[in-house]
Parts: sequence; C-alpha cells; structure tokens
Amino acid sequence: MRIAYLDCFSGMSGDMFLGALIDAGVSPKLLEEMVATLDIGARLEISKVNRSGIMATKVDVLVHGEKQLPREEFWADEATHSHPHSHEHGAQAHVGGESGVPARLDARDARRSSADSAVARAVTPAPHKHEHDHGRSLTEIKRIIQDSAISAQAKKTAIHIFEALGAAEAKIHNMDIESVHFHEVGAVDAMVDIIGAAVGVEALGVDEIICSPLNVGGGTVKCAHGTFPVPAPATVELLQGAPVFSSGIQAELLTPTGAAIVKTLASRFGAFPEMKIEKSGYGAGTRDFPGHANVVRLTVGEAASRLAANTNQETISVLEANLDDLNPQVFGYVLDRLLAEGALDVFSMPVQMKKNRPGTLLTILCKPEDSARLTKIVFTETTTLGVRQRQEQRSTLTRRWVPVATPWGEVRMKIASLNGTVTNYAPEYEDCRRIAEEKHVPLKSVMQEAMQAYLLAAPDKKA
Repeated sequence: MRIAYLDCFSGMSGDMFLGALIDAGVSPKLLEEMVATLDIGARLEISKVNRSGIMATKVDVLVHGEKQLPREEFWADEATHSHPHSHEHGAQAHVGGESGVPARLDARDARRSSADSAVARAVTPAPHKHEHDHGRSLTEIKRIIQDSAISAQAKKTAIHIFEALGAAEAKIHNMDIESVHFHEVGAVDAMVDIIGAAVGVEALGVDEIICSPLNVGGGTVKCAHGTFPVPAPATVELLQGAPVFSSGIQAELLTPTGAAIVKTLASRFGAFPEMKIEKSGYGAGTRDFPGHANVVRLTVGEAASRLAANTNQETISVLEANLDDLNPQVFGYVLDRLLAEGALDVFSMPVQMKKNRPGTLLTILCKPEDSARLTKIVFTETTTLGVRQRQEQRSTLTRRWVPVATPWGEVRMKIASLNGTVTNYAPEYEDCRRIAEEKHVPLKSVMQEAMQAYLLAAPDKKA
C-alpha cells in the first residue's frame, strides 16, 4: 500500500502544501495548467528557497500579474454589506499614527504576527485600489470547480475542502453556509491552493495520507473582524479531534486553508509510520524563522508490511496513572467501572516509584472520544494527581462469534482471522462462567467441551 506522511512540525498553509507536492515529484506543469484552465486571473510562481538550511519549494500565487499576500476573509451576505468597498493590493492602510500597525492583515493565510506584518508592509509595493463586489459564495466557487477541466475525483475533493472551510466559518459567525463569502482576492488564492491540493494529491497516487500532530504557533493575528489569538477561530473549529501543540513561535503557523486540507485529506493522525521511503518533499512558508525550518515535509513510500492492508487500523487513546496509596479493594472496583464505561481494556503492572514506594501502573485503552470521560473516573475514583494520555495506532484482526452446543447449553466462540484464515479461537469466558455457575460444573469442563464442539464443526478452521 502506497502511503504519504505529512509532517506539520511548523504548521501548514495551502501554498506550503503545494510546494511539498511539487518537491515530492508532482509536475509543476500539471498545477500551472490547472490554474490556467480555471480562468480566474491567477498563475503560479515557483521557486527554491532556503529555510534554516533546508532547501524547499516555494509557491506564490500571482493575481492579475501581481504577487499577492491575500488572507482568507469571510463575511455575511449583502444584507449586511450592501455597499461597494475598496480593496488595496500590496501595502495596506494603517491606523494609529506612526505605530505602523495595519488595520487588517492580507498576508497569505495570515502566517505572521501583527508586529511582523508591519515590517513586511514596509517593503511591499505601493498600493492601488479597485472596486469589487462582495466576493464569491461557495455556490459560485463550486460552480467554477465543476466547470473546470480537472478530474471528477479532484473536483469532489476540492469541493469537500471548501465545504469544510465554509462550514467552520458559518458556525463561528452563526450564519448559513451560503451566506459565507470569500473576498475577491482571497477567493482566487484559496481556489488555487485548494484545487491545486486536490489535483496534486491525485497525481501523487497514494492510498492514504497520515498526518503528524499539528504545530499551531502562538501569539495573535489581526484581521478585518479584530484581533484573535492563534490558532484562529476557523482553524480551531476545523481541527476538533486532531492532536495539536504550540512550539512557542509567536506567529500563526497553521492556517484555516491548511487545516481544511488536512481535515479532508488525512485519514488519521499519528507518529511516523513504518514504510519504505521512496521520496520526500519540502514546501516552504513565507516566513524564515531563525533556528526553525518553516517548512512542511511530505514523505512518500510503501507501507513496510502488507499486514497493514489486511488488518483493521484504528487510533486509540492510552491513559496511564501511577498509584502508590490506593486501597487494593478500591482498585478492583475502578477496573470494573472503567470497563463498564467503555474502556477497550484495562490492566495494571507493579512499579517501583519515588521514595522506594511499591506502586501500580494503571493503563487504560479506549476510543479517543471516551478519553475525557474515563480520565474523570480515574481522578474521582483513585488517589492519583495526574493522568498521562497519548494516541497510538492499533492493528486488530477481523473477529466474529460462532455459537456452539455443549451438553449444558450454547457457548459463543470468538474467532479471529487474517486473510480469511482463522488464526485464533477461544470460548467466550462470560458464557462459560454463566453455565458453570448455573449447572454446577467445573469451568474448565465447559471450556473444553466448547473447544471440542468448535473443532468438530470446523476441522479446517477456515473463516
């Protein structure tokens, strides 16, 4: 199985993803032709840049011949904004006398703090203005995508990304998704990034994209609606359920477009997977941070084992707590309650803790959506002061239950198989225990009878 790993240790934006695709082998001509066929007044400028010693591909979008620094800006429909307004390319109008703080940021995906934006504006070309309408609605953007010359699958992918982006903004602003509009330049830039991502991923030819935890950055960012903490509201909405962190860099590293692309394209989040690496690519961000390579890395290759394609893959949460002063009578109760509340498994190990105290390591396997509830149970039912949590990937065999007859009643046999061949089988313990208690027979006798009944009924042990 051909897979790709997206390493977002410096966040990601749409243009960074395009750069990584090109650097990993996607034809620049393919993306340039895609942009030309959209007929929206845009073209790509592709270059090689150095980011803290790493050579990476930088993609810029030129709109009507000018290099833009657009941002993703949304607003309500014309009932709210019923008058024409001007938009400035390049340098923006400033407020606050000599402070140099822009009234709003139009930086690509707002990948900079307000202080850094002021510096950048000083070296941009002089502004010129033009009048425009209230931007493109999602319906108009989807029509442009549907009328384009790209494949049906790429159209579907691009529309899904835009819908995710629009839904996030609609929820934040409490409006219908069709009332969300991209401003003119932002719509062009976003369409190039998103449609290019859809076309590029298809050309990359991978079966699955896995993503690392996402570095969101820090600080604040200014936009037309005011100053917001990083990550931006739309980014937070898009990444519900995703693992995120901040490395402390005071800039917006993960943008709404980047978040929407990850949300749509990545099948799961996790550590670097087992794979035979074929190639990798680096996509550069606009900023160059000292001592920090502002790039996203895309690594492509074959899964190290075909086993991954023949087993069920899932992300689970692992909760751990050290206990050294819990009443043993309570411990058994806690294990039973955690299992009753949905834990996939609960187990313990003896450990030697600080001050030479013997203790117990409590480990809980659960679905990510159950981790908060189970953590609360650990805090309320035990004496621990802290619970550690991490996410891991789990491979499980296909399993099913087959009823077999014993002299005392029916017992379910749990059957596990790989590629259609049974690898494990065992009688269901709870069934055997119930029969042993009700019929007053040894538990081991019930289990032996169930095993014998299954082997007689399925001598070849095929699933």
